[in-house]
Amino acid sequence: MIPVERHQQILALVAERGVVSIAELTERLGVSHMTIRRDVQKLEEQGAVLSVSGGVRSADRLAAEPSHQTKTTLYNAEKNAIGRCAAQHIPRNSCIYLDAGTTTLALARELLDRDDLLVVTNDFMVTNLLMEASDCRVIHTGGTVCRDNRSCVGESAARSLRHLAIDIAFISASCWGPRGLYTPDEDKVTVKQTVRDVSSKRVLLSDSSKYNKIATYLALPLSDFDILITDSQLSAAARSVLREGSWELLLAE
Repeated sequence: MIPVERHQQILALVAERGVVSIAELTERLGVSHMTIRRDVQKLEEQGAVLSVSGGVRSADRLAAEPSHQTKTTLYNAEKNAIGRCAAQHIPRNSCIYLDAGTTTLALARELLDRDDLLVVTNDFMVTNLLMEASDCRVIHTGGTVCRDNRSCVGESAARSLRHLAIDIAFISASCWGPRGLYTPDEDKVTVKQTVRDVSSKRVLLSDSSKYNKIATYLALPLSDFDILITDSQLSAAARSVLREGSWELLLAE
């Protein structure tokens, strides 16, 4: 059986059952465990499936970014814990970037008593909070306005970042997994990739509900990050996978 035929059978089984074990796929397709692992890796790279401990399941695909208003009602305790954890990793007199999102907004709330920071952001809610309630210096990127997300995106936002030297970038994710972080919005990709390029250190901030989900665009691979900060609800299987990487995994409580 050639690889394409195996891939079709794997996809058919996953579509029918939701989750299929590696052992069952090995037996049904009559190939080695390593061959099935390679097949699953290839399908995962295509966004067709997701690996789980001991098996494979259908991919949870995010079709569109939830609005800022919707996100403010979700996983607030986890986001606040992540914000507190992240704030502990910001040295005095740093230039930091806060990506758009309610988790980075939770981090911004932890910085209100800081007067030593230069904060760069594309998020209007972060800008307003720091402008009104802190002594931080603030730079907003400008750019194409994304109303639902209360932020700026696109090439014009990215262009304003290219002349900066950022110490630590705190980057949000619509969804993420072992391969990297994803977004359904192409205009966000350029901004995230640009801030990666101009930052000395990169930190992913994302709650565990977004883990092992995908969207249309792979914005950044996990290997671009120095630290991953998520919440303590992350599954044991996910922890095991992520601790094999070159980054530091922190679980906020």
